[in-house]
Amino acid sequence: MASEASTSQAKINIAIDGPAGAGKSTIARMVAGRLSYVYVDTGAMYRAATWYFLQQGIGPDEVDKVLQIVPDLVIELLPGEHGQQVIVGGQDVTEEIRSMAVNAKVSRYAQIEGLRTRLVSLQRQMALRKGVVMDGRDIGTTVLPDAEVKIYMTASVEERARRRYREMKEQDRVSFEELVSSIAERDRLDQEREVSPLRQAPDATYLDTTEMSLEEVADRIVSLCRNYGSERGTR
Repeated sequence: MASEASTSQAKINIAIDGPAGAGKSTIARMVAGRLSYVYVDTGAMYRAATWYFLQQGIGPDEVDKVLQIVPDLVIELLPGEHGQQVIVGGQDVTEEIRSMAVNAKVSRYAQIEGLRTRLVSLQRQMALRKGVVMDGRDIGTTVLPDAEVKIYMTASVEERARRRYREMKEQDRVSFEELVSSIAERDRLDQEREVSPLRQAPDATYLDTTEMSLEEVADRIVSLCRNYGSERGTR
């Protein structure tokens, strides 16, 4: 199927930020597919790092130990038959990084400045050639502050909990109420952390997706990208 992006239109970078469970990764993949862009799942990178440190028996409070092995951390994002594969040290951990154990700790590890510095550097390298859709919590504010299109995507806590609950496997199921509480706590941690807290970039488009379908959200973002290209072409 032909791409929705014009072959003559210069590629841009797209930053999608927002809280946990807002659907950023799903939408970012859809937008990247429509525009024939590269999708970079930064959340998966932090989850992969969290999985790695948990496997090493190093907790988020053991900052010195985390920083000692950060140089040994090798994370790859590869296209796979059923979506993006996440590889850590040569091992496919695509499924493992979505566990409740990782969910419970990822925000804590993400507050470690040395780890963020390493991953942000990798993310910026991925975006140098343009044509990247990147989602996370500090993409438009810290990682890619010069991204041409920035989106701050959110939804009510209850709606985000419903979406996450539907995604979870039976063996990882918790009660809906527990999930609401977990997501609210994740929001608090992300917003109050000292290093790159979750916030909307001043030039980002605010998008509340509580009552929107995935297609509607993707359509809106693709439209913003097309409008950006059209406006730039008339300058």
